[in-house]
This record gives sequence, structure tokens and C-alpha cells, in this order.
Amino acid sequence: MAGSEAAWQAAEAGVRVVLHEMRGVRGTEAHQTDGLAELVCSNSFRSDDHETNAVGLLHEEMRRACSIIMDKAKLAQVPAGGALAVDRHVFSGAVTAALEAHPNIEIVREEIPGLPPEEWDSVIIATGPLTSPALAEAVHGLTGEGELAFFDAIAPILYADSINMDVAWKQSRYDKGETEEDKAAYINCPMDREQYEAFIDALIGAEKTEFKAWEMDTPYFDGCLPIEVMAERGRETLRHGPMKPRGLTNAHNPEVKPYAVVQLRQDNALGTLFNMVGFQTKMKYGAQADVFKMIPGLEDARFARLGGIHRNTFLHSPKLLDAVMRLKARPALRFAGQITGVEGYVESAAMGLLAGRFAAAEKLGRAMTPPPPTTALGALLTHITTGHVPGKKGAFQPMNVNFGLFPEIDAPKTDADGKRLRGKDKAVAKKKALTARALADCSAWLSGAVAEAAE
Repeated sequence: MAGSEAAWQAAEAGVRVVLHEMRGVRGTEAHQTDGLAELVCSNSFRSDDHETNAVGLLHEEMRRACSIIMDKAKLAQVPAGGALAVDRHVFSGAVTAALEAHPNIEIVREEIPGLPPEEWDSVIIATGPLTSPALAEAVHGLTGEGELAFFDAIAPILYADSINMDVAWKQSRYDKGETEEDKAAYINCPMDREQYEAFIDALIGAEKTEFKAWEMDTPYFDGCLPIEVMAERGRETLRHGPMKPRGLTNAHNPEVKPYAVVQLRQDNALGTLFNMVGFQTKMKYGAQADVFKMIPGLEDARFARLGGIHRNTFLHSPKLLDAVMRLKARPALRFAGQITGVEGYVESAAMGLLAGRFAAAEKLGRAMTPPPPTTALGALLTHITTGHVPGKKGAFQPMNVNFGLFPEIDAPKTDADGKRLRGKDKAVAKKKALTARALADCSAWLSGAVAEAAE
């Protein structure tokens, strides 16, 4: 994601780019194809609401910056209520085709088994969380920093025609969406209390993937916890997380509110595949089918892909990178994407967007002015370059974009009629103020006004 976006941004700025891609020569633990920008976990880019949601704001900023990732996501979009989800194969194919066709981009299928040659004067390392061991070791040797890591998990995907729609029903939470198709974008599988309790018991008791000795102290990323780990934290955790029944009415039995609900989201344009929302898992393959078939409506489910877990690597970026993402120990190298300590498809691509723009500007002798920290792009960049508490072990951790990363703002305290805002209305007003400021500042940055002011 980050490498594809970085290559596109630099090439569009008029710089010649050689994109080195290992897959096709050497695979990874999680990828299944050699396509560029392959989505290995969810097919969702999360909320597309740019007025009250931080990731939706990031979508909009990237669209304004002519992001290839956002452009091809629109091309490959599938119904997902208020979220932006894509057919993963259409999306990867579109990104790959666009990069292959760009006159300023050459794609070379090879592994770089260590640090790039010294004569390469402008390099972006956007190897993602699954960086090849040889390159990871070389980077660690150069920086003198031990690697940081966390575990990430993958949710299962199943065939739509194996879901029992006499039990399940289609509905987006709170009927969100602009169209009827969007309002019915998710398949919902209901559980009563007895079914939920039995499911939790099975989850906790199922055989799990065993970690190697050197992995034992590796933490999970809280935004992508395996469901068994959530269940072990408390029997009600899942019912208040990915299995919450709020905003859903069982079409087969409207009078009875489900105790818990498992949601399935469309995974391809044909609607033949659905993934289990929030159901990342470290259960062994044999156990997964048995446990998941306990879910009402999935008794005869057939799985196109079972879930899994893999170890991700990221840098201590605030210590190692400068304000324009260069490695302090060797400024010819930039890093981008999830390896820098952002989490999520869009966040990774956003860091690629910035790295590509910074590298192109440097090559062309132009100002490399970072986006203001009031923008979603700038807030993420600030997190990875200064987002830590000095001297505090473990203070820097992977982060999704969120409004907590943005500078404070004086939000409206009253509505249009002068009535004092409280509770949810007050929170929404603040979010809208943050996003309005962000988009205004992003437009100024993209137009060059920020760079001019800095000069």
C-alpha cells in the first residue's frame, strides 16, 4: 500500500521511479498473490465520513492529494454501509495495472537482501510489516535499535451461498448508507444468550497457534486483537465489541432483540464472498471451522480462507526518523507505511503518499514542507516523528488515525439557535470543527500556501 502510493506520487511529480517488489520472487507469511497493494486482512478502509470520523477525513485529504489508493478503492468499491470496502482482487489489479502503465515507473521483481547500495541517493523503504529478515536485520544494524514488533491477525472469509439466510438477515447497523444496497450491506447472524455463552466457551477452549520462544514477549495491536484474546479478557467483551447487537433488528423475529450478533461484510464485487467482521483469530485451522459453525446461520458455512496470525515489525520512528521521514543515520533512506508505526491500510498508504512527495521534492530541489499537524496527514506524521514519551520504554506503539492525535480546537459551544451544546451534540460539533480546519489547512498545504508562509 505505502510503496505503491509512494511510487505513484513521485512519478506523478515527474521523477523517475524504480519499484522493487519482492513478491513474485519470494512470498511472505500473509500474502497470497504477487499483485501490488494486496489486502491481506480486512477488505475495509473503514469509515468514509469525512465530517465526523478521523479515517474518513484521511480519505478525503488523500483524494485531494490525488492518491492512487483512494482512486482505485472507488473503482473497486463494494457495499459496506457508511464504510469504504473494496473487492480486494479488483483493487490490487487496478493499482498494479496503473503502476505498470505509468511512463515514469519501472517495476523490478527482486528481493533487496540488505541495505540498498550506497550510490542509491534517494530510497523509500516501504516493505510493510512483513519486511524480509535480511533487510530487517540490516536496518537494525545500521540504527543500533532493536526491532519493535506486534502480532496482527486475519479474519476468515466464507462463501455467501453457504450462509443460511433463513436465520441470518441483511442490514447495516442503524441502517447506515445512502442507498438501499448500502443499508443492507452486512449479513447478520443472531445469537441468544445460551448460544453466546456456548460460543465463548468454545472460543476459549479451542486449540490456538503456539508462539516460538522468541515471540513470547511480542504484544498484540489493540486495534486488531484475536477474538479469543478479547473473550479471555471478559465474557461480555465480544458482546460489547465486534458482536454488539446495537442498531440491528432481526428481520425474521423483530420482536426479540438478539443477545449478540456476528456481522459479515461483502468481500468482492460479485457478492459471492463475505468476511467475518472483527473475527481475527489465532485458532488452529481445524478448530476454526468447528467453532465458527456454532454461529447461527453458519452451520453449513464453507470457508474460502481461514483466519491466521502473523508477526509485524515496526521502527522506533520518533527516535530514528526526521520530520520528512528520512533515516537520521542515513538520510538517503526514507521509510513509509506500517513499518513506521502507523496501523491500517489507509494510514500506511498515507505515509507512502508523504514519503513519495518528500522524495520527489528533494530530487527536484523544491521545498519539503510537511503537512500541518492540524490535518490528518500531518497528525499521523507528527505521531511517528515525535509521538512518544522520551525515555519511557514501550511508549511508542502503532496507531490508527484518531482525533486524539490532533491539536485542540475551540469548538462551538452553542448551536445555530444559541442553545448550549451538550453530550453527543457537543462531541459532534467538535469533530466537525476539527475536520473543517483540517481540510482548509490541507488545501492550503497542497496549493503551496503553507510552503510559501514557511519561506
